[in-house]
Amino acid sequence: MGASHVRGLAAEGARIAVCDVLDEEGKALAEGLPGAQYHHLDVTDEEAWQSVVRTVEDTFGSVDVLVNNAGIVHFGGVEEQSPEHFRRILDVNVVGTFLGMHTVLPGMRRRGHGSVVNISSAAGLMGFSEGIGYVTSKWGIRGMTKAAALDMAGSGVRVNSVHPGVIRTPMGESAAPGLFADQPVPRIGEPEEVTRMVLFLACDDASYTTGGEFLVDGGQTIGHVGQAHATAGR
Repeated sequence: MGASHVRGLAAEGARIAVCDVLDEEGKALAEGLPGAQYHHLDVTDEEAWQSVVRTVEDTFGSVDVLVNNAGIVHFGGVEEQSPEHFRRILDVNVVGTFLGMHTVLPGMRRRGHGSVVNISSAAGLMGFSEGIGYVTSKWGIRGMTKAAALDMAGSGVRVNSVHPGVIRTPMGESAAPGLFADQPVPRIGEPEEVTRMVLFLACDDASYTTGGEFLVDGGQTIGHVGQAHATAGR
């Protein structure tokens, strides 16, 4: 999804800092886009965040949009999930999102303008079995978004969260088809469908929107379609 968001922002004329720990893939993505640059970034490292943001501000003058997209998953229920995996999920998904905002928001506040888009999940709105760490982290991002939006009240800076369902990514395609077969839109989602929501929240079209949670989940979180209705709809 991150690559899709980068391409979507670039198509709108944004100058972009692509940040990842996958250097080869990140460099290739940035090299193919005008105005993009790549930076190695471990989102759990506060000093690395500070260094990247300083470099980006020196190059571009400001950071106007932050998309916190980094995320990992280790499947396992409350009995099976190892404490090490649980902590690692929280470190990347929750602490990484916090550090991004912690580093970028002061500059946005000084300039009186900015948008943060935190990528949560449908798992931040409901529970899933065998996903205790991931679900916990995505609920954390949802709550952190609302708290940060209140902290930035009146500053001109907006903070919102996006909640994708099952999306065609390496992580999403590992999910069982049963996760989306009986949802109102009974198919896997495409990364570009999430990107369109990110672009809306990033730009001034969403100027009256902060602290919100935006679903791109095919209706997964509203409930399951009964078999009779599903058959009648075909």
